[in-house]
Amino acid sequence: MSETAVSRGLDVLVVGGGSAALCAAIAARRSGASVRLVEQAPASLRGGNTRHARNFRLMHDRPAWYVPDNYGEDAFFKDLLRVTHGATDEQLARVLIRGSATIATWLDGNGVRLQDPASGVMPYSKRTAFFLGGGKAMINALYATAAKLGVTIDYDSEVVALAFGEDRDCEADILHDDRIDRITPKTLVLCSGGHQANIDWLRESFGDAADNFMIRGTPYVTGSVLRLLLDAGVKPVGNPSRAHMVVVDARGPKFDGGIVTRITAIPHGIVVDHDGRRFHDEGEDARKTHFARWGARIAACPGQIAYLILDAKGFGRALPTALPPIRADTVASLASAVGLNPAALETTIMDFNAATGDDDNVPAIERCTKGLVPPKSRAALPLVVPPFAAYPLRPGVTFTHFGVAVDDRMRVMKNDGSPARNVFAAGMIMAANVLSNGYLAGLGVTLSAVFGRLAGEEAARRAQPGERGDGD
Repeated sequence: MSETAVSRGLDVLVVGGGSAALCAAIAARRSGASVRLVEQAPASLRGGNTRHARNFRLMHDRPAWYVPDNYGEDAFFKDLLRVTHGATDEQLARVLIRGSATIATWLDGNGVRLQDPASGVMPYSKRTAFFLGGGKAMINALYATAAKLGVTIDYDSEVVALAFGEDRDCEADILHDDRIDRITPKTLVLCSGGHQANIDWLRESFGDAADNFMIRGTPYVTGSVLRLLLDAGVKPVGNPSRAHMVVVDARGPKFDGGIVTRITAIPHGIVVDHDGRRFHDEGEDARKTHFARWGARIAACPGQIAYLILDAKGFGRALPTALPPIRADTVASLASAVGLNPAALETTIMDFNAATGDDDNVPAIERCTKGLVPPKSRAALPLVVPPFAAYPLRPGVTFTHFGVAVDDRMRVMKNDGSPARNVFAAGMIMAANVLSNGYLAGLGVTLSAVFGRLAGEEAARRAQPGERGDGD
């Protein structure tokens, strides 16, 4: 490794390459600061998990061309309380929600284009707006804007050391091409995400089961910056043993499968473990987000593997998938194809079919099993029409509910309760302050954009000469 080079005179260093980092960099640059952004991923994989996003949640008191109806502050906050079971920082949550009211216009002013819901391409949603071209188009637009504004952007650049203090500039050692570049910015904005792509770290909380988890987003969110902050005495928030998981196709990639590997057809069939036995009510949750509950259930299965079994009618009711199912003309041959015991699966389906009844006066969606444990409480239709189909299932980790504490100016908080006045954080590295459990559709991008913008503005203000020696 070559000798360390030192770069001085920078106002704001932004660490990360997703929507939080980009919004921070753009906001800081528009505030007059000199800005450098370092992204650990190569240019071809830049953008973090936002590359796989499609919408973001926003408060609005009246319809806009990009979102119908209204979704007020109280409704937004009530939804957040519901999914977190009340474990959210209300002050920060209110900052997030109110900031979401203007973030669509701000993003539009920075090149991001939104989908017109009148086109009918995307599903109706009064809570979220959709990106035209998806998350990758958003990322490309923000990178183009950042470059046009004069933000210096470095790829393949990993932060390997950090130092900061009250009466000094920050230091960050950046590894690039086997060379260390020591940058000494006035302020830092850290937007490098959590640690969900670090299997060794996940194993500390989840044991050997972590080896079988699929990581839905970028493989570059390893938690290295998060670890540096914790080692430097920054206050942790959340629980590293809690993660947002959904059910995904086990045949997808270990990392970066994104939204397309998600399996949504569970209500149309039955789910069995590696012994060919059902273990939960497939009809318990009829909402579109039912798949978010099944990730944790499969994580608790032996080997973290399960199988969705459908007959031809069930498959016909399911949404299309990125990978085709495994098909066979008989249950026994389907079992052999996926590595299950044929007799065990045949018995499970025979018992299930016998419990579904034959009351044609009951609508199909309301049919439930009788005398079966576990029951199927909705859409309990027999599996009798060949060909039969199977999807192997794994838990897919979206993010962990763990990060660093921040105040309402996005300054990271130290263990002694004081803020680090020249170090800011935004995005999923601090999301657990408001999202300690569960998830809301589109909230990740909203959280990243709103808090990224705020962190960038605050970092630029702090970097100004007149602000360097102030108190709060």
